Amino acid sequence: MAVIGLEGMRFNGPHGFYPEEEVLGNDFLIDIYLDVNTRRAAMHDDLGSTVNYETVYIMVQSEMKKSAQLIETLADRINGRISEFYDNLKGIRLVIRKLNPPLSGQVAAAYIEVKTGSFSGGGGGGGKMSSLFG
Repeated sequence: MAVIGLEGMRFNGPHGFYPEEEVLGNDFLIDIYLDVNTRRAAMHDDLGSTVNYETVYIMVQSEMKKSAQLIETLADRINGRISEFYDNLKGIRLVIRKLNPPLSGQVAAAYIEVKTGSFSGGGGGGGKMSSLFG
C-alpha cells in the first residue's frame, strides 16, 4: 500500500452560504491523499494500474466549478467522484481550506478534513496549516 497525494491545489470557486460568495467566489486550498495498492503498477511500470494524479486533479477542479453552500458538500462530492472512478482505493483523506472566510475578524482559513474507507496512510502535512491542525 502507498499514499498518493496532491497538496496545495488552489482554486477560486462560487462556494459559500452568503449570496455575495456565490458571485465573488472564495479561495480554497485542497490537499488529497489516496491510500492505494501500487504493487501491480510498480511491477509492470503501468500508469493504468495506479491512481493517475492528473486525473484526480481534473476531477477536483471540475467539482470546484460547481456551486455549493457548504465545504462539507464539496468534500462529499469530491470523495464520491474519486471513489467511484478508482476501484483500488483503500481510503481517502481530504482537507479543504476556505481561505480568509468572511467572518467579523481575521481568520486564515476554515477547514474540513474527511477520511473515508479505512484510510491508514499518513499524508503530507508540509504546510503551515497542517502542522497546526494535523
